[in-house]
Amino acid sequence: MTDHDIVINGGTVVDGTGTPGRRLSVGVTGGRISALSPGRLTGRREIDATGQTVTPGFIDLHSHADFAVEPDPGADTQITQGVTTLVTGNCGHSPFPLDADGTRPRSGVLDGSALSWTWRDAAGFGEAMTRVAPAVNLALQVGHNAIRLAVLGMDDRPPNEDELRRMCDLVTQAARQGAVGFSTGLIYMPGVFASPEEVRALVAAAASAGLLYSTHIRNETFHVIDAVREAIGAAEAGGARLEISHLKAMGPENHGAVTEALALIDAARERGVDVTADVYPYTASSTGLVSRLPAWAVDGGVEPTLARLADPPVREKIAAELRARFGRDIDPEGVVIAALPEGRYSGSVGRSLADIGRAEGTDPAEAALRVLEHHRLGVGIVNHAMSEADVETVLRHPWVSVASDGWVMTAERTGRPHPRSFGTFSRVLGRYVRERGVLPLEEAVRRMTSLPAARIRAADRGVLRVGAAADIAVFDAATVTDRATYEEPWQLSTGFSTVLVNGVAALLDGALTPHRAGRVITPSPAAAS
Repeated sequence: MTDHDIVINGGTVVDGTGTPGRRLSVGVTGGRISALSPGRLTGRREIDATGQTVTPGFIDLHSHADFAVEPDPGADTQITQGVTTLVTGNCGHSPFPLDADGTRPRSGVLDGSALSWTWRDAAGFGEAMTRVAPAVNLALQVGHNAIRLAVLGMDDRPPNEDELRRMCDLVTQAARQGAVGFSTGLIYMPGVFASPEEVRALVAAAASAGLLYSTHIRNETFHVIDAVREAIGAAEAGGARLEISHLKAMGPENHGAVTEALALIDAARERGVDVTADVYPYTASSTGLVSRLPAWAVDGGVEPTLARLADPPVREKIAAELRARFGRDIDPEGVVIAALPEGRYSGSVGRSLADIGRAEGTDPAEAALRVLEHHRLGVGIVNHAMSEADVETVLRHPWVSVASDGWVMTAERTGRPHPRSFGTFSRVLGRYVRERGVLPLEEAVRRMTSLPAARIRAADRGVLRVGAAADIAVFDAATVTDRATYEEPWQLSTGFSTVLVNGVAALLDGALTPHRAGRVITPSPAAAS
């Protein structure tokens, strides 16, 4: 008798809770887990997982896929490393809400030019994603940058009382429309202009609406500890659940500061603050080059910034402030062009600011300004600035999830993006579990599944148990490998044989399928109560 739609027999089940793996068979029926059995199960499709590990599908707590999944819904880069759910709207960037004129938010590196922009709010965006039927689940956050743009534009000024109320209302509206979180990116336009008081008011509104507060903190270099304190203070004052995004300390003078940052998290938790963090397993970040300019230089957005660059005395002031950071928290040799529109410097992808400066007979600061100017600030970079010891320190902390900060959904070659979109989760399993022993396998899986699921209140995901959504990954722990490198990022991970999303096979026998069963997920009422 056939009992299940799909059965996975013979594998070692690592269920996401952190407990030791067990030899169990898994049954799936109607998109949910219908059995966990020590004996062999039968079903319409039987998958042999002998010698492999069976886990919940991985949940990427920090993705920018909301600017990429509509044109690339197959999400090949995610499925091939076992990722079944992407939490979007991070770093203050979300493609909603739009103002009355339909001004489109930008996500720093991605300009959203490939999106349809057929929505105005979270509900409309969710409906658009449902229409394209992505291969992975999406959990939406609303971004502070988008909210500030909709109410204040790109101006460097505080909101008045009415404007702040409207901003808080937009947070509440997104929550009512199914968002799981509110995020800030306090180094990006226009969030960089927000005072701590503005942020606290919005965080309190997010907490009242039951949203997670995710933050790319105000500083990740010399003032990283102050920035962590600011984030914890906002969450504590507003009663918010806090996620500190991609915790790191950039620049040689700041390496090691993550230990104090983690101690602040521990102390806050002891006081009852619900705070956790996430990390990607790389020593380079990736962002927009414009984020390295001083805040005053980018007041008003693209056109005013370009006007300042066209004014020689002002341009030199900007360059001087940039030079002052060289050798401290910015290494011109380590800031590498990753992506930019067609133009004068299109051939500079893969070259550092120092390389470009030497080629043009100028210094790296002026080279940075030339590239920004000729490409209207739309320049993506990979920034080599962190230490391997810090990555391992953060990874070891029990309240840190694994997250990619990625956005590339397809293996089609455009530019030279950070490899994290292609290999974050497989890299943790291969390099940091199998090779370096930084984490036991069961604990690493917990950081990729039940821990991030709890942060977004996805009660039916992140753990393999009867009744849970059948998001499942099957991989060979002895061979799983991230193949993407900084020089050759366009390489999919290997080692995964099967990935189910809501009970539908997106990866089977190691090959991608055409099936796309992802959905927009919302917080579970049971988890929120």
